[in-house]
Amino acid sequence: MTSTSPKPSPAAEPCPARPADDGTVHDWPVDHLPALEFDPLLHRLLKDEPVARIRMRFGEGHAWLVTRYEDVKLVAADPRLSRALTVNRPVTSMTPHVVAPAGGIGRTDPPDHTRLRRLVAQTFGRKRVAALRSRAQELAEQMTDRMAQQGPPADLTECLTGPFPAQLIGDLLGVPERDLDRLQSWRGVILSSNHSQEESEAVKREIAGYFRELARHRADHPDDDLYSALVAAQVEGELSLPELVSLAVMLVLNGMDAVRNQVSNMVYALLTHPDQLARLRAHPSLLPQAVEELLRYIPHRNGVGLPRIATEDLKVGETTIRSGEVVYVSYLAANRDFTVFKDPDRLDLGRDEAPNLSFGHGTHYCVGALLTRMEAEVMLSTLLNRFPGLRLAVGEEEMRWRRGSINRGPEALPVTW
Repeated sequence: MTSTSPKPSPAAEPCPARPADDGTVHDWPVDHLPALEFDPLLHRLLKDEPVARIRMRFGEGHAWLVTRYEDVKLVAADPRLSRALTVNRPVTSMTPHVVAPAGGIGRTDPPDHTRLRRLVAQTFGRKRVAALRSRAQELAEQMTDRMAQQGPPADLTECLTGPFPAQLIGDLLGVPERDLDRLQSWRGVILSSNHSQEESEAVKREIAGYFRELARHRADHPDDDLYSALVAAQVEGELSLPELVSLAVMLVLNGMDAVRNQVSNMVYALLTHPDQLARLRAHPSLLPQAVEELLRYIPHRNGVGLPRIATEDLKVGETTIRSGEVVYVSYLAANRDFTVFKDPDRLDLGRDEAPNLSFGHGTHYCVGALLTRMEAEVMLSTLLNRFPGLRLAVGEEEMRWRRGSINRGPEALPVTW
């Protein structure tokens, strides 16, 4: 099978960037892109205009978009850029609604953000993730056993990459298995750019009501799970009920959707890069490094994440961003920065130039990064060990990819062995 690497970016070395403050605003519809194709606007801005003005389909006005690796790190770690100030402001956006709830961990600043993060950080720390690994391995083996018994072909999103993270995050939060399908249906609406704001808000109310009811149950019947611990903290006054609910929703959405798509994309990338797959099979100890390179290489989402608001004037590169202006960063673009990564559009499992920024940087670095890495390693190693002949069951041109969604990934991943 031939490789489907995207066309290399047009620049092989740094070049002078065009001044962004000449008034140019780029309309960015965030179109559907096939397979793992990289967004052409991000490629162009990396080369010519690393701090640029953009306008997306929804919201009002325009925003700055920062794309180069060092600039992205600078912005993401700068306390003069606020997430909290985005609440109730109709910022230009790729979706008609804001996925992250107001007052949730994604839209707060220190000290509130520090307080909320501390409540969940221990659960996602190195020791807890290591302890979860045996349960993850058990799940992966059960699911691949069922695949083998049913025989090829199989849809990997139905057999492994979808149910595995859903079950694991359900175990972690203490969500009854019977409720996982309901959470999956809510996830599909909230993370969509194709539903109206009214539809999305209605679903948000439903999922918030579910976790409020679960909180009442856990207050009376605590268990050994993260949500019971968070409910106890809420009862003690360490966080409010809306904060408790927003944490649960964030953990479910990321745990179910992001991991499903990231690992599906990783499998697809390996199966369409046979030289890299053979390299990994020959050197299994390369797996952690391979996961890092796959995280860097794969454009796992459409558009950009949450914006920030400048609280005072600041310089990013040669551009002055004024107080009150909206700023986005693109971690995807930073991962393809040709000033940091040699031949950045090539998948190279031996790459080690710099850490990828797939989980963000600074205060809002993803609290579940270690868990996601562990899940990816367990699913990939189990698949490769169990199915030495694993390959796509359809041609690359027959693959169907998700449309109208924040996270990118295949609708189905048909494989055989």
